[in-house]
Parts: sequence; C-alpha cells; structure tokens
Amino acid sequence: MRGWLRRTTGGLPATFWYLWTGTLVNRLGAFVLVFLAIYLTQERGFSQSRAGLVIGLWGVGGAVGTLAGGVLADRWGRRPTLLTAHLGTVTMMLAVGLARDFWALAAGALLLGMFAEGARPAFGAMMVDVVPERDRVRAFSLNYWAINLGFAFSAVLAGLVAEVDYLLLFAIDAGTTLVTAVIVFLRVPETRPAAAPRTGRGPGLGAVLRDRVYLIFLALNLLGALMIMQHLSTLPIAMSADGLSPATFGLVIALNGVLIVSGQLFVPRLIEGRDRSRVLALASVIMAAGFALTAAADVVWVFAVSVLIWTVGEMLQSPSNSALIAELSPSALRGRYQGTLSLTWSAAAALAPVLGGATQEHLGDTVLWLGVGAVGVLVAAGQLGSGPSRERRAAALRAAERAATPAVRPEPAPLPPPEPAEQAVDPAPAVERT
Repeated sequence: MRGWLRRTTGGLPATFWYLWTGTLVNRLGAFVLVFLAIYLTQERGFSQSRAGLVIGLWGVGGAVGTLAGGVLADRWGRRPTLLTAHLGTVTMMLAVGLARDFWALAAGALLLGMFAEGARPAFGAMMVDVVPERDRVRAFSLNYWAINLGFAFSAVLAGLVAEVDYLLLFAIDAGTTLVTAVIVFLRVPETRPAAAPRTGRGPGLGAVLRDRVYLIFLALNLLGALMIMQHLSTLPIAMSADGLSPATFGLVIALNGVLIVSGQLFVPRLIEGRDRSRVLALASVIMAAGFALTAAADVVWVFAVSVLIWTVGEMLQSPSNSALIAELSPSALRGRYQGTLSLTWSAAAALAPVLGGATQEHLGDTVLWLGVGAVGVLVAAGQLGSGPSRERRAAALRAAERAATPAVRPEPAPLPPPEPAEQAVDPAPAVERT
C-alpha cells in the first residue's frame, strides 16, 4: 500500500498540491449549480423552460469567461487571472442568492458563469505548467479525485442545507471560493513559462481555431459534455417529477462522488499504456448506457444504478481527456487551448438545459434519455476515428517543443555530469519546469 501511495502521489511539485488543496476546499462548498434547477422550479416557482433559460445564461456567461480567461492567462498571467475570477465569483454568487426578480436572476447567472468559468483556463494552464508530462495523468486523476471528494460531501450537505434555507447554499459556496482565492494569493506563484508572450502581441485565438485536429477533438468533447451535463439540469427535474425530494437527489448524485473518491486513484494504473482513443471510446459507451438506463427509472435504486454506471465512464474519460489536451497545446498557447476546451463545457452548460428541458417537457423522459445514450455512441465512434491523427499531432508537438528548449532557456553554468541513472529521471524539458 505504501508503494502504491508513493507511485500515486509522490514526486509532484508543491505548487500542484496548493492548487489541489484549493480545488478540494472550493468543491466542498460547491452547492449552487447542483441544486440550481430545483431552486428555480420549486423555490422560485419558474417553469422548466424559464429555469432552463437561467441555467443556459450561466453557460453563455461561462463561454465568454473561458475565452477571456484563456487569453488573459497567456497575456496577463495565470495568477492574476485566477484571483480576479475567484473574487468576481464570490461577489456574483451572493448577488444571485439575493436576487428575486427573474431578469435580475438571469443577469446575475450570466455574470456568475463568466467569472466562475473564467478561472478554468488559468487553473488548467497552471497544472500543465508545473507538472511534468510523464506525471500528468496521475496529477489530473488526483485533482479529479479532489473535485469529487468535495462533491460527494457537498451534494449531501447541500440537500440538507436547501431544506433549511436556499440562501445558505449561495453563502457557503461564496465562502469556500473566497478561501480558495486566499490560498492562491498566499501560496501559488506565477507559473507561465518564459517562452510565453508577456504582453499584447503574439499568436491569438486564430492559431487555435486553425488547428483542425484539435477542433475535431473539441467537437467530440462538446457532444460528450452535452450528455454529462444532463445530470445537473434534467435529472433533478426527472427525480422531482417522480416524487423524490431534493435531499434524495443529493444522496443519489453523491454516489457519483463516492465512487470516484473510492476508485479514481486506481484508474491511472488501469489505463497506463493503453490506446487513449479506445479508452475514450469505451468511456463514452459506458456513459451512454448509464444515461439511457434513466429512461426506465422511477424509483430511487434505479436512478442510483444509472448514476453508478455513467460514473465509471466518467472516471475513465476525465484524466485521459485532460492529459491529451495538455499534449495538444503549445506552451505559449496553453491558456487559450484550455480556454477553448472549457468553452465546450460552457456551451454544453448553456445548451444542455435548454435542449434537455424542451425535450423533457414536450417529448418526455424516455425520448430524452435514449437520445442522450445515442449521443454517447456517436462520440465513441468519433473518438476511434480521430484518434490516430491526434496522436500524430501530439508526437509532433512534443518533438518541436524539445527541439526548441535550448533556444528558450539557456543552459546554466557547467556542472559535473550526472550519473546515467539520474539522467533517466529528468522530469521534463526546461521549458515546462517553472
């Protein structure tokens, strides 16, 4: 067990662990988005379509925030972008919790999404900056584990808090975000590589949008995100329609976090050395099966089984996806690449509740969940078909970055040559060490 623990957590830089701690604290209080659909329909009395519009505006704001956050992370810096986004999130979280008018709620959700999602590109770029290539799958697995450890607790606690006062959901979420900002301010330095442009000029988003291999990957990620985001929009409404309480939904969705917490740290060893395209395709098929099963759910245990099934697919998909995007992004454009990846999730956050809510309201749950399953199968086929070109693109980029390393950072004063064994464990090219 000690050997497994060393292989899983050992050798990662201190900055990674501060980021990891911030993630855990933030997710322990991530109450609002999980219960926003229930809050809007039950507490505020909005229709399913109006609730979907508010959640969709959160996603539209997130789309703006991720693009702006990606550009700022590359030009302004990771650290100031992250701090600004967190402090803006704290402010807007409280504003949305206090809003009563529908349009005030809608505008607040738009701005909240912009700030909350604006932090993602800077955070993702920081992770790639500080973690060597060979350690990224386990680093992203550890971070994903922290996200879901916090989510497992927050989903249960949020259900209990919601039965006392919904305003507490917003207040606690804002508080934990503020604590995360303090951790970043006190302990996390700027990590942007020396090769990245420091001011105004340099390659922009156009360079990302001309990368056809990457754009195909983004399209597949968008479809997968549309599938996954149904658990935050239409799943709570489906469970409420079957007479299940918000606390019951909290317990069922907490199974997602519990399974990930108990099993995610074993995933890196499970997928090590395997073809990533096949891993991503298998993950999509498993998620499709889990969501399709929801069509037959009308009691708690069937909902619970469906959540457990699609969670297994999510556990396989997330670290593979994160490590792949790191390999597909040039060091000078990491913020922009992370921003466009986050954009697919923001777009899904905007489209999923609107499309899912309309399908659920007009065609029923069966059509909705079987359709979600069909999307998952389509994504799996796309992953298999586009995988070889992605791997060639990643290999070419790695070779180019290694060839450019001496020009980016001059060699230090000569030192005695290390032993051969020490040379074999050099963690990363100099351009990636900050």
